[in-house]
Amino acid sequence: MGTPHSPRSDTRARIIEVSLELFSEHGYEQTSLREIADRLGVTKAALYYHFKTKDDIVLGIVERMAAPIDETIAWGREQEWSPDTRDELIRRFADGMAERAPLLRFFHENQPALRESPAGLAFKERIITMMQLVHGPEASFQDRLRAAMTLFTVHSSMFLLQHDGKDPVPAENVWGEKVPVADLDEALEAARTVALEIGGRISHPARVGG
Repeated sequence: MGTPHSPRSDTRARIIEVSLELFSEHGYEQTSLREIADRLGVTKAALYYHFKTKDDIVLGIVERMAAPIDETIAWGREQEWSPDTRDELIRRFADGMAERAPLLRFFHENQPALRESPAGLAFKERIITMMQLVHGPEASFQDRLRAAMTLFTVHSSMFLLQHDGKDPVPAENVWGEKVPVADLDEALEAARTVALEIGGRISHPARVGG
C-alpha cells in the first residue's frame, strides 16, 4: 500500500488533479479515460493500475474532499451540543471546503451525473451527518432547515461565483447596476460569514440552559 509520499500515492494525486481539469473543461460525462491518460502522457493500462473506471476516480476525489469533513464529524461526535459547538462545526466545515475549492466546484458543476453515483451518495451521507451535528438533538424542522442552509452556503457561493464569472464584462442586474464579481477568497469568506449568521438562529434553550 502506498504511503502519503510514495510514488503510487503521488501518481494517484496527479490523476485526480488532471481528471478535475478535464471534468471542468468538458464535463464529467463527456470526458473519457483515454483523454485522461493522454493528458497525463501515460497509457490506459497505466491509468487502469490506479483507477479502473471514472467512478473510481470520482471516489478518489471524494476521499480527498471528505477528509476535513470526516475530521469535523469525528470531532463533533465527541462534543456535547452547544451554540459554541455548533459554530465551531460550521467554521471547520467552511474552512475545510475552502481548502478544497476546486473539488467543491467539480461537485457543483457535475451534480446531475454524480447525484446517484456511489461517490455522490457517499458524500451525501457525510453532509447529512454534518447537518445533524450542527442542529443538535431534538431539532425542529426549522432548525434542521437552518442547518442544511448553513452547509449549502458554501455550495451556493460556488454557484454565484461561477455565474458571475461566465462573462468577462460584468453583468447588469434588474436595476441596471453592474454586478460586482468576487474572487474565490471573497466568495468563501462570505459563505463562512453567512453560514454562521444562519447557524446562529439554531438553539435549544432547554438543553443549553441545563
